[in-house]
Amino acid sequence: MRIDGRFWLTNDGQSFLGAGRIELLEKIDQTGSINAAAKEIKMSYKAAWERINGMNAIAEQPLIERLTGGRGGGGTKLTPYARELIATFHRLGDLHRQFIDRFSEAGNDPERLARILSRTFLTTSARNQFPAVLKEIQKNGLHTTLTLALQGDDVLFSIITAKSVENMGLEIGCDSYAIIKSSDIKIFTNPPASNTTDNILTGIIESLESEGDNLEIALRLNGGTLLIALEKQDTLQKFQTGMTVFAVISPLHIIIGL
Repeated sequence: MRIDGRFWLTNDGQSFLGAGRIELLEKIDQTGSINAAAKEIKMSYKAAWERINGMNAIAEQPLIERLTGGRGGGGTKLTPYARELIATFHRLGDLHRQFIDRFSEAGNDPERLARILSRTFLTTSARNQFPAVLKEIQKNGLHTTLTLALQGDDVLFSIITAKSVENMGLEIGCDSYAIIKSSDIKIFTNPPASNTTDNILTGIIESLESEGDNLEIALRLNGGTLLIALEKQDTLQKFQTGMTVFAVISPLHIIIGL
């Protein structure tokens, strides 16, 4: 049994944007046609129009623009406002998923859920802050290797001092956070050497965003976690959305939070 929750955006108390409506807008953006978009998502043209009109009636600005005549014979395109709404929806959806995942750590244990709810929400400057369960503690002199289970089957290894383990009261089964700076994640298109002691996580690139000298890569791991990595802008030509890549993270760069 898992805690779950649907994500919707409302405006003036009315249902405005959900996953289905966002998919329709994205298909219109890709195809340039309401009719073609409706066919791709197995929806009638009439139902698609009704959905768009419903969104337009609630939205603060129009979501689509009709193109007439010209070389392409007309069509439909999204307004800048609609594209901004789509980006906002996806970002808030990721945060909502993280929120639900935090509660889902409890499974069907109400007491564990109560402990999770009583924890102070962690705020740091790091882009990656993942709920994790501590599965193993292996001491080696002054340092300790922690095995952390993220959602799905993804696992991370973190190396911290034995004193930190003691001071934080860490024990097997406790809830924690794996905190990783985006600049400490390296992305490769080919599998790294198997004899490395670094963490190697596999996932699919969801988005690429470049600004100045930096390239931000949003990577959806196999287990569902969204990882944000920061690379140099000149590596952009190596990557594309939908590509399977490998994220490499040193255990020394994974901070533990409670």
